[in-house]
Amino acid sequence: MAKITSYYYITESGKSPVKEFINSLDFKAQRKFFFVKELLEEFGHRLPFPHAKYIGNSIFELRFKGHEGAGRVLYFFYHEDKAIFTNGFIKKANKTPKNEITIAIERRNDFLNRQKGDDKK
Repeated sequence: MAKITSYYYITESGKSPVKEFINSLDFKAQRKFFFVKELLEEFGHRLPFPHAKYIGNSIFELRFKGHEGAGRVLYFFYHEDKAIFTNGFIKKANKTPKNEITIAIERRNDFLNRQKGDDKK
């Protein structure tokens, strides 16, 4: 099975919200994120809980713990070999906040629409 390559979602203005989130974390939390990111790239769709979890609407969460709490980075798969990280947050409750899922879906849709536009060029 081919390895997954992960990418950070980039807004039309050139910002990377996930990269900004990761940079805001303490060093240990960043190391844990990069560890589970490597696992995702190695195992892809087969990465099991507790490292990854399917949360619906083709959105998954990458899970790690940091000093601040339970870190989550939401992502989706593009084609068979790419994972696109859409947003990250520190989880404060048992359920993933609906607004974070909504952001991930909106960014996925934006990404896919821009890919279609690139295909037409």
